[in-house]
Amino acid sequence: MTTRNVALITGGTRGIGAGIAERLAADGFDLMLAGRRSEEEIDPFLTSLEQGGATVRYLRADVASRDDREALLQATEEAFGRLDVLVNNAGMAPRRRADILEADEASFEELIRTNLQGPYFLTQSAAQWMIRQQAVSREHRAIIHVGSVSAEVASINRGDYCVSKAGIAMASRLWAVRLAEHGISVYEVRPGIIATDMTSAVKDKYDRLIQGGLLLEARWGTPEDIGRAVSVLARGEIPYATGSVLHLDGGLTVPRL
Repeated sequence: MTTRNVALITGGTRGIGAGIAERLAADGFDLMLAGRRSEEEIDPFLTSLEQGGATVRYLRADVASRDDREALLQATEEAFGRLDVLVNNAGMAPRRRADILEADEASFEELIRTNLQGPYFLTQSAAQWMIRQQAVSREHRAIIHVGSVSAEVASINRGDYCVSKAGIAMASRLWAVRLAEHGISVYEVRPGIIATDMTSAVKDKYDRLIQGGLLLEARWGTPEDIGRAVSVLARGEIPYATGSVLHLDGGLTVPRL
């Protein structure tokens, strides 16, 4: 068993997940990463993480699959013997944006399975393991959900995504209530407009909106911004805050007259 804290990050090799992995590795965590790409494709990224001293393992896994979720936790236990932090970051945008009057059920089902059902039940299994660990060692353990401002800002051409992220917001609250007695903290990080491959297709649109005053901080957010915030929560640097939602949106959701 490693003596370093271990974080499991789903969707941990690109975009926001990569930013989180880089920050946690730099801050002393060993990492178990999950994603849909082959290990050969991401080997340079894994190598870069390990250059700072972290031990990093990767499993190709789809969080929408119960078998893959079980395999992911088993691989984490075999590699490290412990789990201190779960970061539920894996998620997807709709394959095709569609007005909610025209959207199809297949897209809705795919997003709910990936963005909500998968993280919900991965949290269930990871929490059971953390509870067993807490009986032996009362160290700081945390579950962090990466949500979205889409949980509270309606986008009618991607209703399935908004609904899935609204579900994550409630799931985070539910798990915070349930796990409090076991000393396991649960948080939601709620990013806004973040520069990733997922948002590259709408870059011009949001460039114009940002220039027009959409945000209080007039810039795109970065995966590094999210990574720094997640690391603070993962290390227990904000006590007395379980159940909290941390908005990282440049002021997008601040009400203004």
